[in-house]
Amino acid sequence: MFTELKRILQREGLLQQALNESHKMLRQDWTMFNAAVKSLRESDTAEVDVDIDSMDIQINKFERDVRKKVLTHLAVHDVADLNIGLVLINIVIDIERIGDYTKNIVTLAENHPGKLVIPFPEWEKDLKETETAISRHFGVLIESLAKSDRSLAESLLDEMWRIKKACSKYVAATLKLDSSEIKVADAVAIALYYRYLKRIAGHLMNIATSVVNPFHKIGYRKQIPVDEP
Repeated sequence: MFTELKRILQREGLLQQALNESHKMLRQDWTMFNAAVKSLRESDTAEVDVDIDSMDIQINKFERDVRKKVLTHLAVHDVADLNIGLVLINIVIDIERIGDYTKNIVTLAENHPGKLVIPFPEWEKDLKETETAISRHFGVLIESLAKSDRSLAESLLDEMWRIKKACSKYVAATLKLDSSEIKVADAVAIALYYRYLKRIAGHLMNIATSVVNPFHKIGYRKQIPVDEP
């Protein structure tokens, strides 16, 4: 699907502008995610390095602007760009949702007493690896979209799928903990945090599928066979 971007990038126009704004939105999400994680996991006062609310408002504005540019372009051109226009409208929804989940993490940090550290070394190690992997794959996704690189997108899909399953496992495990093992506030925060991380990973996957799947299969990890109706 996103091989069509190579054609769009060769000319000026509203679709190219919409694509550029989508990239800006993703980079803003990336900054917000890193700041939100730092706020929850490294600060006792929930201090945030950036203005999350203002950045989220900007992302919402970008989303509306992308929709407007795509609609305007399609209204004055033929249907040749219909597919990519629909793709852009689709992925900005996922980008906007990532911004919402980073705000959820910040809210969690503001309400949790002190920085969140899991009292089980193996859990803490796995959580740090998950945070690092998600952050790194923002960059992978941006590069994949910019280059229409299918292999990069597929590597992201595999890694984020693994992370989603791991997050679900830890949410379930948290529910089975005894109050003698962990503070109630920490247990609640851990379960919520893993849920937010899982959803962010899921939205990154949804966007990546636009590189490897036809439009009607965007949001699904595996591409359907060519001969399937």
